Amino acid sequence: MRVLITGAKGQLGAEFVRLFEHNGWEYAAADLDALDIADGDAVLKAVLPYKPGLILNCAAYNLVDKAESEPKAAYAVNAEGVRNLAFAAKQLESKLVHFGTDYVFDGEKRVPYVESDAPNPLNEYGRSKLKGEEYALECPGSLVLRLSWLYGGGEQNFMRKLLRWAENPGPLRAAADEVSVPTLASDAVATVMEALKAGLTGRWHLSGGEPCSRLDWARAALKAYGVEKEILPAKMADFKLPARRPGYSVMSNAVLCGELGVKPPYWRDSVDKFIRENSQ
Repeated sequence: MRVLITGAKGQLGAEFVRLFEHNGWEYAAADLDALDIADGDAVLKAVLPYKPGLILNCAAYNLVDKAESEPKAAYAVNAEGVRNLAFAAKQLESKLVHFGTDYVFDGEKRVPYVESDAPNPLNEYGRSKLKGEEYALECPGSLVLRLSWLYGGGEQNFMRKLLRWAENPGPLRAAADEVSVPTLASDAVATVMEALKAGLTGRWHLSGGEPCSRLDWARAALKAYGVEKEILPAKMADFKLPARRPGYSVMSNAVLCGELGVKPPYWRDSVDKFIRENSQ
């Protein structure tokens, strides 16, 4: 089967590329410089001739705060771009896999969100991603997997940013009242492949193991790196960010894990794994 990976240079897309390269599987990879999924004509010209049986859409506008001032840019990729891919997939009768976010929830719950919970995004990013889910699910046989606090290779992830912040003088601060589940890209990709083998369709929650606060994650990460740095507890409101974020966006992965017969790794173990994978 031919596979098309969009957003191939992002954290998730790059992990799929790495997996396909390692196994010698046939695929085509495109990032924004090669394919702007917001351009419907460009999508058709690129996708229809290649005739992929599977489209892994890892492309996303994920500048959460910037989306507040430029929502059209967020919707162009996160919503209209998905609609373009879904249209192409319909023409080819291909399977579309799309990735959502925990930011579709408002954080008012204090127990993990399940797939049947009604979304209520607090920011433009979350609203654009929710619309993208709706477009993806209009494509027969599509699969939508919601991720939370994704991190993987490259420099634009919380783990790498934390290392850079730790170089500044004085203690760091991290929100103790922001709780979700860190999800390592390579762990997510492994679960996606199991979901594809099982022929799953519809919307599912795919996240790492147990939840933690942003503060807990930061402290554990620097300890794993062997960096001694004081990290003080703070509140989300202290940072005065343009976009509101849910204070609690933990998603239960119980249904997906039960369906696939898998158990997600503990998030601290995944932090150690990430450091091993990115120190070679």
